Amino acid sequence: MGETSDVVHNRIAMLRAERGISRRELAEALGVHYQTVGYLERGEYSPSLYLALRIAEYFDVAVEVVFSTRPFKRLGE
Repeated sequence: MGETSDVVHNRIAMLRAERGISRRELAEALGVHYQTVGYLERGEYSPSLYLALRIAEYFDVAVEVVFSTRPFKRLGE
């Protein structure tokens, strides 16, 4: 247990980069302001469950691929 941080880690920036999608394009697809995508990527804002599910659906991956309560391991680890 011991984890008291409410930080939600994510791979939004990595998924966007892999697919060549801008913050603005993702924001428009989700119906949010493009700055919201930046806040999410930097961990300054945790998405609602609805938004998290919509982001995962947009990238066609499981929500656990995009979001985690623990830091993601670096690729190759």
